[in-house]
Amino acid sequence: MKAMHVTIRQIGNSQGVVIPKPFLAQLGLNGEAGAQMTIEGDALVLRKPASTARKGWAAAAKKIAEAGDDALVMGEFGNAADSELAW
Repeated sequence: MKAMHVTIRQIGNSQGVVIPKPFLAQLGLNGEAGAQMTIEGDALVLRKPASTARKGWAAAAKKIAEAGDDALVMGEFGNAADSELAW
């Protein structure tokens, strides 16, 4: 894809650019997964993340809870001095 000029815009206290949809589509980037941003030489580089952080954790936690396997491993533990605390 050929180079495209973009405008740097004020966004709150920061500045940013709007990335054209064809660029995002070509790289497979989207708002859900985000992107990794680095500076390489005199270039600002966006890449697809190696893996989505915590991908699948919600589904795994739900499956564990449905199986009833989400009890505390250590059990409850209190301190003898806790009775003196005022909440």
